Amino acid sequence: MDSISFQQYICNLDPTSLPRVVKICSGVYFQGSVYEILGSECCLSTGDLMKIVDVQLQKVTCENMENGHMFDLPQDFKGLFQPIPETPGGTQKKPFSLNPFSTQSKTAEFCGRLYSLQEVLRSAAVRQKRLSCLEIGRSEFQLYPVYKVKAIMHFRNGVVKIDSTLDVEVVDVTEESRDVYFIKPLMLSEVLLSDHRLPVEAEILEAPELPIAFQSDWVSCLSKGCRVHIHSKGSSRQILASSQQGKKGACHYFLLSSSYKGTFRRCPRKFSSTTELALSLGPARKLQVVVTKDHNSSEEMPLFTVGDRLRVLSLARADNPSGMDMLVCCRDNGEEEEEEEQVRLPLFLEAGFVEDLRDNKKYTLSEVVQELQLPCEVKVVPKDAADPLGSVSILRLEAQIKEHCLLVSLANEPSLAFEIPPKWMDVPLFFTEGSEKPSPPTSCSKVEELSEAFYYHLLKLLPSNVPPPPRPPKRRDSKLNNCPEKPGERKTSAAEISKPPFRESKSQESAKTGARQDSLRYPNQYTIQYGPQRPPKPTKPCFQVTGTSASDDSDHDYEELCEEVQKTVHKLQRASIKH
Repeated sequence: MDSISFQQYICNLDPTSLPRVVKICSGVYFQGSVYEILGSECCLSTGDLMKIVDVQLQKVTCENMENGHMFDLPQDFKGLFQPIPETPGGTQKKPFSLNPFSTQSKTAEFCGRLYSLQEVLRSAAVRQKRLSCLEIGRSEFQLYPVYKVKAIMHFRNGVVKIDSTLDVEVVDVTEESRDVYFIKPLMLSEVLLSDHRLPVEAEILEAPELPIAFQSDWVSCLSKGCRVHIHSKGSSRQILASSQQGKKGACHYFLLSSSYKGTFRRCPRKFSSTTELALSLGPARKLQVVVTKDHNSSEEMPLFTVGDRLRVLSLARADNPSGMDMLVCCRDNGEEEEEEEQVRLPLFLEAGFVEDLRDNKKYTLSEVVQELQLPCEVKVVPKDAADPLGSVSILRLEAQIKEHCLLVSLANEPSLAFEIPPKWMDVPLFFTEGSEKPSPPTSCSKVEELSEAFYYHLLKLLPSNVPPPPRPPKRRDSKLNNCPEKPGERKTSAAEISKPPFRESKSQESAKTGARQDSLRYPNQYTIQYGPQRPPKPTKPCFQVTGTSASDDSDHDYEELCEEVQKTVHKLQRASIKH
């Protein structure tokens, strides 16, 4: 069969014969050119097959053959059309039809009757003629229908929607393509959500998009044409970790599987202030530290020097005028018979401490998560020479991550498997038909190396487990400052206006100097948010500046102040009357 235009093929297509398979032959769209319409992109190359599953009329364009004016007719147009006979010597192209029951009739047979719009569209012989229609004018017209075609193509994830006006040549190959299977590609993320039975063999259509999250060896094998076995799907708990070899050494970033069999030892933590010690207190773990930085003492604060050993006990809430929370510790003098000396250290005290570890226990990865507080640093104890972390000495464990994964292995190396989280690395593939069910893998990768950019991307997405910074305590303002102001009442009294500019006395200046020294000696008098907070103390009722006396003896000083202010106001009033 000779090739025809796609528009001619669709216009003459019998809808009852669907689906039909056509082959792209030639035209302006060939050799991988791209045709895009309404957001649907379709690559059409010479030789491509397309299975047409549905054809829907979109519009009918009517052309006035006298002036070339074109307009659209509604699909429910009720007017009637009559074919115009050809002039002597005219030729008529034979219409193409896929309907085997259709017959070609002579032109004297259909020019004498009227046709509805739908009848014109169904008859190729009538549609290709010039028509007259009194409902739209006395000119000659020609109709051009436009159809929306739904088709299935190789390696297309969904149904392709294209217009019948696509400028390509096609040929019908339905009979020769009865056994052709149209491959439908899937993304790994779609496999994870689908109910397809696993295990299954699949072929990768495209390599992972850049940037790639993983830097493991198996990533480079996931190229176009690579065959993989997808064994199962599930959730995986992994630990985000990093390692730096030396101060200026290269950094490496990992995801440790919960099935990793290596062991770890705790690394001593370092603290630069007493606040960090308080934040590191846990309900079950005891914290013992060694002082690494001297601190000069005062009369109220004990002296501790480098080498002193302290056992941190608890955090004592502020119950003193200074308003500072204190860290309760015991000083270890190294003598068993002597009683331990209890000391209290203020928070926000800059100092140096290092954790005093007195156990040499080896922890598995699950024990690290359960017993130690993440993030933490651990020393890697390799299990054997094949341990993937054998070259790592110190590892910083950040947090535990749970993600949905697919267990995948390479078809040419089925013994080694790895977990792919489609959320982090998605690739297109299709299931290969007729392949045998893959056997389960004998091992799985326990440690995956990450790229630096992806490591910090994950780190940024993790919820922060650092407690909020402590807030300073509320100032104990005078009750006079807390009194609500009456409507129309002035904030400054007449006595305050008449007073000369304020000058500090020597005693006041010396008091301020002492306060500055105290603030330098105890620089951070704040309250740390740790553990359950005590309910606030009930506040006393606010007193107004009036001449009435109060029953509370503790506010007697405010009553005396009020009387003095009133006397001063009366004196000013009498002086103004005299003048």
